[in-house]
Amino acid sequence: MDKTSEILQDSFGRQHNYLRISLTEKCNLRCTYCMPESGVILSPKTQLMSSAEVIEIASLFVKNGVNKIRLTGGEPLLRKDFGEILSALSAMPVELSVTTNAILIDRHIEIFKNCGLTSINVSLDTLDAAKFDAITKRNQFEKAFENIELLLQEGFKVKLNVVLMKDFNEDEIIPFVQYTQDKNVSVRFIEFMPFDGNSWDKSKLVSYAEVLAQVKAHYAEDTLVSLPHEENFTARNFKIKGYMGNFGIISTVTNPFCDSCNRIRLTANGKLKNCLFSTSETDLLSTYRAGEAIEPLIQQAIWKKKAVRSGMTHSSDFENLANHDNRSMITIGG
Repeated sequence: MDKTSEILQDSFGRQHNYLRISLTEKCNLRCTYCMPESGVILSPKTQLMSSAEVIEIASLFVKNGVNKIRLTGGEPLLRKDFGEILSALSAMPVELSVTTNAILIDRHIEIFKNCGLTSINVSLDTLDAAKFDAITKRNQFEKAFENIELLLQEGFKVKLNVVLMKDFNEDEIIPFVQYTQDKNVSVRFIEFMPFDGNSWDKSKLVSYAEVLAQVKAHYAEDTLVSLPHEENFTARNFKIKGYMGNFGIISTVTNPFCDSCNRIRLTANGKLKNCLFSTSETDLLSTYRAGEAIEPLIQQAIWKKKAVRSGMTHSSDFENLANHDNRSMITIGG
């Protein structure tokens, strides 16, 4: 067994080649499912990874087998040194992508192109400006939507991440699917998940089954096409026959996909999370700053990864909020 397998393989044989790096805990929106209404206590700047630390720690993961990196936040484009980080990572043998709310996209198009970045995930939970204002607490819908259109015009591969919530946007499932008719875009409906301060409960959940039921009620059965699963898939993907784009459903709550998970997360303050729902973290940054090797810590953290959702195997476990003593989503990274 080579070094790559030893460090990035867990006890269930899963290889972890996909690293998500949060660049900041700050955001220019206040989405209620991501940030508690009261806000979050931000890590002091001295406790956050510098650009040099992001680059060097990322390079250690790449040397050990990571070949895909996604930059997240907060809102990653808020970092003044975003271009510096992206440029350095683009020189590594990895597939790069970014998750953003798109508000600052127009300032970064040329940076993306120069670094060979072609894949952008945009968080957009509604096509209605008033609803956008309500969930984000900011009046930025037109800017976000214009920048999504700009990305498509410039030929970027765009995925729209739509967190579905009852009594808010479940009536927009069909409009989002219709948006894919003449747009080369992938819409991904995401089941509402519990994190610190987001007032989750099961009654707000719009499930995988409910999404498909709406689609099947609107479109003729022979027009709904099931697409092949991607390797290490998170979304079960579909398209409407004749439509340019497609849509998928990420069913973390009702139909998890943990058996093929290849993802690990590095928070903006240098903590490694082996699972999105894990309440434990491994401090890589302090060890790195002390001049000590972080590879043993990475290996230990990944080896401890549970088979399913940080050990919450049954639905009753997952729905018990006492089991979610976790960070808020904004401080984990998308």
